[in-house]
Amino acid sequence: MEYEVLDLEEAPVTDLSEMEALPPDHDVKPVGDLLGLEEMRATVWYFEPGEEIQYHAHSEQEELYYVVQGEFSLKLGRSGEAEYVEVDEGALWAAGPEIGHGHRYVGDEEGVVLSIGAPPVEDPGLDPHQLDE
Repeated sequence: MEYEVLDLEEAPVTDLSEMEALPPDHDVKPVGDLLGLEEMRATVWYFEPGEEIQYHAHSEQEELYYVVQGEFSLKLGRSGEAEYVEVDEGALWAAGPEIGHGHRYVGDEEGVVLSIGAPPVEDPGLDPHQLDE
């Protein structure tokens, strides 16, 4: 891939609730796929009040998050050492492989988060409480 440009407003929405094996049930825009990314994954996630991404970890992937819109409560860190942090628009956070992370939308309107993960491997969420230290 050399380069690509995408207008987020024109990107189609994927409703994850229509895919049986893919919790959580959020609307997303798979912008990485739409841009043809090969070395990372990029997704724009949409949240209604109270929706969340459960506390989880990945075996290989590190992830970066950016709050585009709204307020979120984060749970970050290893099992037994996790911290809770409140963030809003413009905040960034990251989690490396085998580091627990999750977030809940605490705002009143729609929340939007951009997530970027690398490498772009199938790396389903692991239970951080089950990881060896």
